[in-house]
Amino acid sequence: MKDSEIYSNLRVPQGSRIIVRVDGRSFSKLAPRLELEKPYDLDFVRILVYCCRDFFTEFSPSFIYTFSDEVNILLDEVPFSGRVEKLNSVFASFFAGSFTREICQSDRFSRILEKSEDFKPISFDSRVIPLDTDGMIEYFKERQDEAWRNCLNGYAYWTLLEEYGKKEAALFLKGKKKQELHDLLFDRNINIMDFPLWQRRGVAIYREKVSVEGYNPIKQEKVVSHRWKPHVDWELPLFNREFFLSKDIITE
Repeated sequence: MKDSEIYSNLRVPQGSRIIVRVDGRSFSKLAPRLELEKPYDLDFVRILVYCCRDFFTEFSPSFIYTFSDEVNILLDEVPFSGRVEKLNSVFASFFAGSFTREICQSDRFSRILEKSEDFKPISFDSRVIPLDTDGMIEYFKERQDEAWRNCLNGYAYWTLLEEYGKKEAALFLKGKKKQELHDLLFDRNINIMDFPLWQRRGVAIYREKVSVEGYNPIKQEKVVSHRWKPHVDWELPLFNREFFLSKDIITE
């Protein structure tokens, strides 16, 4: 039967850096069951960030970027000998388990779950994307651009619900460009730039060098050492090559 496992030896190119994108499955249906605030719920975002920190501790990625219900993971050191089947199955199940644990430990969401009679298991899907450095930078720029569009579209949709029904609002927004969405909100006295940066640009987790003060008992003096710890960045700039260079995620 081993011969029937036709995908078990599919591997990413040796020595390549990869991005693994993990997406929540059917989270549009999960949102009302969790009674999430619209268009953004900070408690939900924090839970997803906690999951990212869990992943950072377990697998030591170079960089994680998250918005909406998706997580984009940059790996320089690829585990499981680069086996695509293993990467996708383990990473998707890791986030499903971590997310479920965080939801159940949340006072707010656990009370909601106790009242629910048809709460279905939470799951994620995963895909592997091998890229060179230039492709990686372009990828994260595109995902951040999508986060910006999601922000505009989300606020536009929930604002239009004050004037239209759900179908009418969705139809009104169909095909609208980002500038048109921005103008739509501005015409209704909503300045999208007033909202938090994490809503407009997403959240990133990466290593940051921190100084740790200690004491050398032999020399009887204070010493300072440096360690790399995961840092959650809620106020991201626009992604570009300089950003990734400044965070030691890439080198010249």
